[in-house]
Amino acid sequence: MKTLAEILDESKSIVRETGQWILQQSTQFTSSDIIYKGTNDLVSFVDQQAEAKLKQGLSAIFPEAEFIAEETSSDYEEVGDGYYWVIDPLDGTTNFLHKLPIFAVSVGLIYKKQPILGLIYEPNRDELFCAARGQGAFLNDRPISVSGQNQVSRSLLATGFPYYDFSYQDQYLALLKELMQKSHGLRRMGAAAIDLAYTACGRFEGFFEANLKPWDVAAGKIIIEEAGGH
Repeated sequence: MKTLAEILDESKSIVRETGQWILQQSTQFTSSDIIYKGTNDLVSFVDQQAEAKLKQGLSAIFPEAEFIAEETSSDYEEVGDGYYWVIDPLDGTTNFLHKLPIFAVSVGLIYKKQPILGLIYEPNRDELFCAARGQGAFLNDRPISVSGQNQVSRSLLATGFPYYDFSYQDQYLALLKELMQKSHGLRRMGAAAIDLAYTACGRFEGFFEANLKPWDVAAGKIIIEEAGGH
């Protein structure tokens, strides 16, 4: 079986190629291509075809792994202890559909239900964040680390707003009020993978959001941990 370093190295090209393809498609779709999966939960042919591209490429690189993918998986809570690719082909779909250039491809590999490898590619900035267990975290092949700032009063924080489950809205707004007064500010990028990647390289001191799914965090978790964060 291939080593983690070999899998990571071979995965970089398919993740980059998929991200660049998504970027090319950003000028071609129309509102008629948007599909509503649920309240404020949007998808397009770009998400679906990008997922197919990733599955094909990643299967060739590491066929031992199964898939947990946003557009085709609904049984992620029943995964076993084997290898699984956990992918979000287009994190930040709503941004993409509104032509806001903040979106990414997120690919994680888990084993025994824990991330062991991750890649997050932001095509608009041509930034590839990646990590493998025990090997450090990198941005375009340069080592990265989390911020050393440990005071909230000197920190810039990221978050995500509720968009389909509003049951905890009041508590969330109270937390926002508290942090607005006691930090350098809060940012809402609209793509959890980017929030996590930016935390890993020290642009944000921290990130919080509720109701995220495995494909939102699998890659970002290992990248943050390998960058020295929690």
